Amino acid sequence: MPEMENFDLLSIGDSALDVFMTPTESETVCRIDTKECLIAFSYGDKIPVKNLEFSIGGNAANNAVGVRRLGVSTGIVLTLGADNVGDMIVKRLKDELVDVTYVIQQPSTSSNYSTIINYSGERTIFVYHAPRSYEFPVQLPVAPWVYLTSMGESFRPFYIHLVDWKKRNPQIKLAFNPGSWQMRANFDEIKDVMSLTYVIFVNRKEAEKLTGFGDSTKRERDLLISLSKLGPKICVITDGSKGSFAYDSINGKFLSAGVLPVDAYERTGAGDAFGSGTLSALVHGKTLDEALLWGTCNSASVIGYTGSQRGLLKFEEMNAWLARAKSSGVLVQPF
Repeated sequence: MPEMENFDLLSIGDSALDVFMTPTESETVCRIDTKECLIAFSYGDKIPVKNLEFSIGGNAANNAVGVRRLGVSTGIVLTLGADNVGDMIVKRLKDELVDVTYVIQQPSTSSNYSTIINYSGERTIFVYHAPRSYEFPVQLPVAPWVYLTSMGESFRPFYIHLVDWKKRNPQIKLAFNPGSWQMRANFDEIKDVMSLTYVIFVNRKEAEKLTGFGDSTKRERDLLISLSKLGPKICVITDGSKGSFAYDSINGKFLSAGVLPVDAYERTGAGDAFGSGTLSALVHGKTLDEALLWGTCNSASVIGYTGSQRGLLKFEEMNAWLARAKSSGVLVQPF
């Protein structure tokens, strides 16, 4: 295990076992007026599955594996169940050379589990969040960077401990990627974290919700400014196939990045891959322009595989992907 002071980054959040299924018999039902689409299965039938894969997922684990592969010394802070799923998660993280010293497995509890239906390149996810009392490690080391991401419904007490710890260690740069429970909560429950955030990663809908902005089409600058007023120094917003856009309030820079022309096999983990790629570049001292390209390449690689981790790039692969992005005309430019 690396020494405490040797961590470049601590990833904090949740992890799960993901099971991916590709059904052979299904159809899509779409409404013309709202363009809402539903996957339809015959009620009461046994549905054949042509592909079944198991993977470790969850935002914190995806981030930890992603940044570790890109040359960032990483520890992870998780509260898991003392069950087979928890053991599998720990083993997978060890295999990826992520430090698991601060993983706590609570006796007589279960771990998180997700079933993902893969259909036409998109995914529908059934998520089980185990009832959990998150434990804040007593001797948590101080790292230059901390990545805080989604936790289950009982996240607030842990966040309070983390805010106190961050205030005692103001030199830490906090990256924040709120999850579904944080987005559902009253903003007051994450307000203190937002105020201490150095860089935030959200998608467009999440940014609109956090800011109360409403429809931000063609108003990306205003949306980024509104988000930055909540505390983050650097705001990064992803928008699916439309790419990403960012605001560095320290230097007053607005940037947008395109996407690589890659057909998606399965999109699980695309956002996490973008975040881990971008964050790894920042940890390595790259500019925000370069960092957005790292994130774009990492995301493009991940969607070519099943699961959120199989396609995560290694450090030695990044230059080839950056060259591919350049030859494809992918640009990061001011807007």
